[in-house]
Amino acid sequence: MEHMTTIRHLVQDDCPVIARAFAEQGWNKPASQYEAYLREGAGGKRVVLVAESGGRFAGYVTIVWESGYPPFREARIPEIVDLNVLREVQRRGVATALLDEAEARIAERSPVAGIGVGLTHDYGAAQVLYVRRGYVPDGRGLIGRGRQIEPGEQVAADDCELYLTRPVVRPEA
Repeated sequence: MEHMTTIRHLVQDDCPVIARAFAEQGWNKPASQYEAYLREGAGGKRVVLVAESGGRFAGYVTIVWESGYPPFREARIPEIVDLNVLREVQRRGVATALLDEAEARIAERSPVAGIGVGLTHDYGAAQVLYVRRGYVPDGRGLIGRGRQIEPGEQVAADDCELYLTRPVVRPEA
């Protein structure tokens, strides 16, 4: 039976729940990461949205209003960062629901949303999802460790990402 996905803000009690859920599938995402997100949220720097499916934690996404990626920061493009969905509920609309809500919130402040995606196979589902949603590369090529990779330069694939943008429309009230 499919469960409805609900989206809400991160709260303190979520931190150990999220860390435990990801640890159970072998991902190292400590509670301290989410506690830091809460502090950044209280300071207005980040929004953290949590998805629940059937009343249980299913995934999360964050929005940073001032991107760490210089071209986004200079253009005042908010960035969607750290979208993660538990394996057991992937391909059930959780990531789509999280992105819908994140984009709606971004649209209240900006006509464009930005996102970065890794290039290795473990980001394959995200790559496909972002393209299907209309995200396109920002035209600056491959970024590794915070800087543009030059032709002929050798880098590790897991140190690189591609940055994408998409126009977002403010929802009608």
